Amino acid sequence: MVRIGLLNVLMRQKALSRNFFKFGKKNGDTGNFARIVSAGKVSEERSVPDEIQKPAYYFKNLPPGDTLGTPEIKNKEQIEGMRLSGKLAAQVLRECGKLAVVGKTTDEIDAYAHDRIIGANAYPSPLRYAGFPKSICTSINNVACHGIPDDRKLENGDIINIDVTVFLNGYHGDCSKTFLVGDVDEKGRYLVDATKSCLDQSIDLCGPDVEFQKIGQFIESFCSEHGLESVAAFIGHGIGSYFHGPPEIYHYYNDVPGKMQPGMTFTIEPILSLGGSEYDLLEDGWTALSLDGARSAQFEHTILITDNGTEILTKP
Repeated sequence: MVRIGLLNVLMRQKALSRNFFKFGKKNGDTGNFARIVSAGKVSEERSVPDEIQKPAYYFKNLPPGDTLGTPEIKNKEQIEGMRLSGKLAAQVLRECGKLAVVGKTTDEIDAYAHDRIIGANAYPSPLRYAGFPKSICTSINNVACHGIPDDRKLENGDIINIDVTVFLNGYHGDCSKTFLVGDVDEKGRYLVDATKSCLDQSIDLCGPDVEFQKIGQFIESFCSEHGLESVAAFIGHGIGSYFHGPPEIYHYYNDVPGKMQPGMTFTIEPILSLGGSEYDLLEDGWTALSLDGARSAQFEHTILITDNGTEILTKP
């Protein structure tokens, strides 16, 4: 589940003179898809059995976690806990993706994910986090992120990001993927393929003593080369026994200091758009719609910095 950056509004100074390709911002997103303009009907909160271990925000409405400060270096026991939560999150995400078909509602996908996570003796991390009402996020077409599952049926040509985080034995594992629903147009397929490639290459950059800023610098360059735009207000984050913590991972050019060290765990989760990066929230306070109506895609992994490179903790 992506975090809204605390500093990026002030820090983001971008050059607008770029070379845009046929799929990019120059021509906007004129593809064939159904734009989301309002939220659907949201069902009642799903119950969590008493025996399931729950994070503190289940019992009390708390603000989002603080992502500023020094990143935690995890020990072997903590890392093993992260491996287990990441593995479960990846499994649930893969299974949810099979439900992303024409006619299925996002509420039905949420219901499956909720029951599957509870059945694994884990907690669906988004539920009640800063007041979020559901167990996963489902963001369709021009919804950049934090879409709330509702009664809208998936349509032929949709793209949908499903974001799954689980809290298992005291540790969170966080991942997301954008799925194609039915026959998606060429622009949509291009966007999804490019965003996955962007995440994969960003992870390849990581390792001990690598500066965090290298991630955002690469993503900025990637977007310029591919005619896309990073929705930069939303960032990756540290993760562990906490859902969101330091470091902040910016998905755009920046010169923020800090280096990766073995034992750090964090998410990388770029949101790339066929149009601009500006967005607005629906009245629910969560659903982020692109102002220009363009589609975006997102992919996310939780990674561990090792002595020799990285380990993807949410790899299927």
